[in-house]
Amino acid sequence: MAKTLKDSSVVSELEGTLLKDPDPFSYFMLVAFEASGLIRFALLLTAWPVICLLDLMGFGEAGLKLMIFIAVAGLPETEIQSVARAVLPKFYMDDVDMEAWKVFSSFDKRVVVTKTPTVMVERFVKEHLRADEVIGSELLVNRFGYATGFVRDDNIGLRIYERVANIFGDQQPEVGLGRPGSASSVLSLCKEQTQAPSMTSHNHDHQVLRPLPVIFHDGRLVKRPTASTGLLILLWMPLGILLATLRILVGITLPMRAIPYTSRLFGGKVVVKGKPPPRPSAGNPGVLFVCTHRTLMDPVVLSTVLGRRIPAVTYSISRLSEILSPIPTVRLTRIRHVDADKIKTELSKGDLAVCPEGTTCREPFLLRFSALFAELTDRIVPVAMNYRVGFFHATTARGWKGLDPIFFFMNPRPVYEVTFLNQLPVDATCTAGKSPHDVANYVQRILAATLGFECTNFTRKDKYRVLAGNDGTVSYISCADQIKKLMRNIKPFFH
Repeated sequence: MAKTLKDSSVVSELEGTLLKDPDPFSYFMLVAFEASGLIRFALLLTAWPVICLLDLMGFGEAGLKLMIFIAVAGLPETEIQSVARAVLPKFYMDDVDMEAWKVFSSFDKRVVVTKTPTVMVERFVKEHLRADEVIGSELLVNRFGYATGFVRDDNIGLRIYERVANIFGDQQPEVGLGRPGSASSVLSLCKEQTQAPSMTSHNHDHQVLRPLPVIFHDGRLVKRPTASTGLLILLWMPLGILLATLRILVGITLPMRAIPYTSRLFGGKVVVKGKPPPRPSAGNPGVLFVCTHRTLMDPVVLSTVLGRRIPAVTYSISRLSEILSPIPTVRLTRIRHVDADKIKTELSKGDLAVCPEGTTCREPFLLRFSALFAELTDRIVPVAMNYRVGFFHATTARGWKGLDPIFFFMNPRPVYEVTFLNQLPVDATCTAGKSPHDVANYVQRILAATLGFECTNFTRKDKYRVLAGNDGTVSYISCADQIKKLMRNIKPFFH
């Protein structure tokens, strides 16, 4: 009986095969920026010509070791693991070659080899690409838990070859997947060596696994920092800081109705769709704006569009964000009856904005909506919020949230889209006997349909457990402690 793919094994290179880009430089740039800061980021970029020269001269492994040393020397191992868990998977996933993935996923036993440190790729390759084994270089870590910048073996390729041989023992892997022109000795262990697009003779009459999507990710950089993109980011940084300062000052000092006009002068753009409800009046009480949550700027942009300051319910934002906010904020306690009383009190005064997801999500998914808002009013106006930025994300789980508005305004041309849906009819609310959960789920579905997003049952706690290892609660700390935290966490500027 002929052996099928489900009975066999595959060894695949990562860079240039499962990932389209054969050069891991941009991923080390990400580690340098997110785990350390702008200085290390710039230093690694400065070394890029040397790394390229070493590669051209046939000393590619020496260039790799130089990249590793600059990117991680002196960093806590836990910080490198944190970046590998929260930041890198999104960029790896965007670079996956789906044709190679179809071939790779069709085998029963899947092994990935790479010269990149295992700590950087293992989580992504095992959880998202569904590999059984990941074999890469190993960082040397001192007894205090800090990376030395060196790897365990002088000859990385030889050590990887030996480890693959030990895994399979006397049995040869069925297929070795490599990039065009690959000289990897590991592939010589396989019965057949091939490139993924040429795998047309093999049987694919079975259900192909799909890569596990990346729903939660962290980090400030929007684009993968190749050498050219990294240089552009460095050149933009001082201009971005100046522009952010000006934008924030304008937002704090000018009347709300004037901001839409002045924002255009500074490169911002707001796209409005749908018809907003009228202002509250004696015969027309305020409404509850139920918004999707993309950044902490959502209620600010909503107020800008409406031309009046709409109070916003907040869950966990920093004191600095509250100080910089041009609109009133109502901090909730996460104690249900206390929060319900606060929301009722604010609604009795007029309009109120709430983001029932409780936290932001960058990908086209909506987290589970808290049903509390549905219990408190039948005057519900769903608002679909979305945004586009070019350089920096305006949200963080691992870093300091006080920098969120600053990073948002550092983008050259931030764009916000605000879509007002019709106010829910009374028969779709709890007043007509609907359960709060049914109302919340209905609002989630219509907002997801408007944005082209997918509904999920994930919550704020799920996000922070994945990205930061905590439940996402921002604690109250003293002013002195906040200053210390600021100096410790403004990593993109000082380190």
